[in-house]
Amino acid sequence: MSTMKFCRECNNILYPKEDREQKILLYACRNCDHQEVADSYCVYRNVVHHTAGEYTQVLQDVAGDPTLPRTKSVRCAACGHGEAVFFQATARGEEGMTLFFVCCNPSCGHRWRE
Repeated sequence: MSTMKFCRECNNILYPKEDREQKILLYACRNCDHQEVADSYCVYRNVVHHTAGEYTQVLQDVAGDPTLPRTKSVRCAACGHGEAVFFQATARGEEGMTLFFVCCNPSCGHRWRE
């Protein structure tokens, strides 16, 4: 993973710079002429961490999505409502696609799969 690098001459931050002739990545100081060859091609890495609540909220919002198909051929086991939104996605730890249902009752939001 990439970390911040600092100039050995003046202690300012080094910025990534491309040497197009030699086709290498350098880190260069904008204050003085110091440059050094990068030890990795990774300049920036963004790792997104989700909490369980974010996943739950996304699925609850799915019920209000007008672009997703709806069916009245299923009944919610939690509240008995007769309409659900459905979509296909990969389930964690499983291969292939799984059919997911989300109850359209705004006070329920129960999720199940087939």
